[in-house]
Amino acid sequence: MSRNNDRSFFQDDEPVKDSDPAPMVAATTQNEPTSGTDFQWSIPTEVVYLPSQGRFYNEGHPLHNQTTVEIRYMTAKEEDILSSRALIKEGVAVDRMLQNLLVDKSIDINSLLLGDKNALIIASRITGYGPEYKTKVTCPSCSTTSEHTFDLSIQNTNDINDGLRDAQATLTDNGTFIVTLPLSKAVIECKFLNGHDEVRTFNKNKKRHRAARDKSNLTDSIFSFIVSINETNEPVAMRQFVDRMPARDSKFLRNAYNQIAPNVDLTQIYDCDSCGYEAALEVPLTVDFFWPK
Repeated sequence: MSRNNDRSFFQDDEPVKDSDPAPMVAATTQNEPTSGTDFQWSIPTEVVYLPSQGRFYNEGHPLHNQTTVEIRYMTAKEEDILSSRALIKEGVAVDRMLQNLLVDKSIDINSLLLGDKNALIIASRITGYGPEYKTKVTCPSCSTTSEHTFDLSIQNTNDINDGLRDAQATLTDNGTFIVTLPLSKAVIECKFLNGHDEVRTFNKNKKRHRAARDKSNLTDSIFSFIVSINETNEPVAMRQFVDRMPARDSKFLRNAYNQIAPNVDLTQIYDCDSCGYEAALEVPLTVDFFWPK
């Protein structure tokens, strides 16, 4: 889940008027009184477990060493945000919605690691519409497309220590990790991406021609989380190395990052009603995620 998926979530679903203004984020109290005295809704809150356990936030960050964060339940106000054509076009609809839901307004949603942000996205959907998620899935075996129901409450987090051991990587005091590539033997220091990194990537890609975006997607992804190569952090030199990196090293580094970076694992068992095919499948995120039928 990411900023780049904002458009695919909403573009082809609920109709939105062009004149709809982009809703502003405002601090929201837990009690939302109306002009009358008979209508008052006390908005519940939910405590969300952070995959990072707060381990990789700098001292002074509100989530430093915090294992959970509190959010409000989704309301119609958040639906307004998610359906704003202006916010969808800018790729910030989900971010704006999440910022609105955070109880602690000192937290910048884009300062969250992407895995923690994903946990909030899933939790907010559950508070809004429940854990049952129905969407169409195409069977990898027989190519039949049918509706399948996933349970979003069934989720795990990857074990960071297992990832470090498998990649023979080590954590640094700065919250980064260091890994040695198997073929070139280059020593790579990597950071865990957050929302600000995602914003930069999104804005950079918006300026590119579609063909250029597709061509450089993989190397851009790798370059985005590299801090240094053999203790060198000069951008031009690092970019040249990434572009010429042996495919074996590239695959190893991508796998290492995915195994180590804290995140939510939404892999569930899929059974095809047509051919009986059964396999572990990552829950697909479609327009039905925030706009259930």
